[in-house]
Amino acid sequence: MDHLPLKLAIDDRRPTLLIGFLEPSLINAPQSDERHWRFVYESFSDLAEQLKFYNQQLYLLQTEVQEFFTRLTEQYQIKIIFSHEETGIQITYDRDKAVAEFCKTNGINWTETPTGGVIRGIRKRNNWPKHWYSKMECLVENPEIEQLQSVKLKGSLINDLQVDSKFKTRHPSFQEGGESKAKLYLKSFFEVRVNNYNKHISKPEYSRKSCSRLSPYLAWGNLSMRQVYQAGKEASKNGGSKRNIQSFLSRLRWHCHFIQKFEMMDRYEYMNINPAYNEIRDNWSEQKYQAWETGNTGYPLIDACMKCLIETGYLNFRMRSMLVSFLTHHLWLDWKRGADYMASLFLDFEPGIHYPQFQMQAGTTGYNTVRIYNPVKQSEDNDPDAVFISKWVPVLKNLPLQFKHKPWTMTAMEENMYGVKIGKDYPFPIVDVKQTYKEASKNLWSIKNKRHTREEARKILALQNEEERVESGGD
Repeated sequence: MDHLPLKLAIDDRRPTLLIGFLEPSLINAPQSDERHWRFVYESFSDLAEQLKFYNQQLYLLQTEVQEFFTRLTEQYQIKIIFSHEETGIQITYDRDKAVAEFCKTNGINWTETPTGGVIRGIRKRNNWPKHWYSKMECLVENPEIEQLQSVKLKGSLINDLQVDSKFKTRHPSFQEGGESKAKLYLKSFFEVRVNNYNKHISKPEYSRKSCSRLSPYLAWGNLSMRQVYQAGKEASKNGGSKRNIQSFLSRLRWHCHFIQKFEMMDRYEYMNINPAYNEIRDNWSEQKYQAWETGNTGYPLIDACMKCLIETGYLNFRMRSMLVSFLTHHLWLDWKRGADYMASLFLDFEPGIHYPQFQMQAGTTGYNTVRIYNPVKQSEDNDPDAVFISKWVPVLKNLPLQFKHKPWTMTAMEENMYGVKIGKDYPFPIVDVKQTYKEASKNLWSIKNKRHTREEARKILALQNEEERVESGGD
């Protein structure tokens, strides 16, 4: 365990309450889904089992943080609160401000510690990579649990705050939360699965095994970034696949790079980061959006990716980017609603990565290269045998290979021969991607080349003070 707040609490040598929260405001947020809170419940359950060995009590309560602290102060005197800093969404930012005011009013010292090398309050990122590597090389902060003096709560405080039973039911399609599970994924990745990391990173089917699958464990705090980084360095030193491991480790820094960016510019969540793009995509089509959201666009790889994401909560980075590109470029729809929807689907939803990446793929930064993915080319390149398509769009699985990628090209005779009627059994494409590519490219480049756009882009880059080169997603 790498947990500085817990270590500081133990070192403080006062009676300590170990507690986590499932906040109704977050549960009901548009970025939220039952899959997230099930994972959190599983994570706390795993930790609680570990703590039982030391006769320590951990509480997970379904309530708002400030409301519980108010109730707690009626029976206990709180001297200090230890926690990690959180780079979250607007709801968690507002909660943190409210808790900070509560602590100030009640004379409570709130000590927050950084995570992942992210620095709160900096205005520019000069030498930030150097700082990050320094943090990753530091010793892991292992708390001496046996020294903890934990407090047991009175039933009257927690009887009405129990976790909803729906979060306690295991779902076999999703990764299971908990440090114990996280360490199994970590071990299998660096010992075996990393060997095909670079080869399969863009493949929607094979990436499911060859990528680390550690992203939900990092997003929800089961592992620290430092633990993963040091495990990778150790594996490389002990004869692991150095080239693949190094590629993975470089993405860890870019993972934190985007969170640091969001920490400094949280408006990525709710507005175009470059205001020059405020006037585009102002015509909404609910029909097109619903086709995208449900995986019924008529483009097999798009639909397979969305159905897989809905069912399992995981998709590799290239396919995530393609879904965003299709929504914002080919359908020419505003990114905000789709961003919240995909956040609710990603088991590894990390706001600091999600929103900057979404805007980068939507082309609303003004400085990133405009990427408009062709879903047919992506299908042929990254799922050449249509294994992934056949799995997630089973109506197409018995078609000849060329029709699995482009089912709309079948003749009426071929439709009868293979028993799949386009427009009935599987939808016609909702747009012509060749035409929408031309239109989106023309519109985006015309805006990007405007003086106002370039000026705004320079301001953003001046704040970030670091070149954008590598993407980081759920790898």
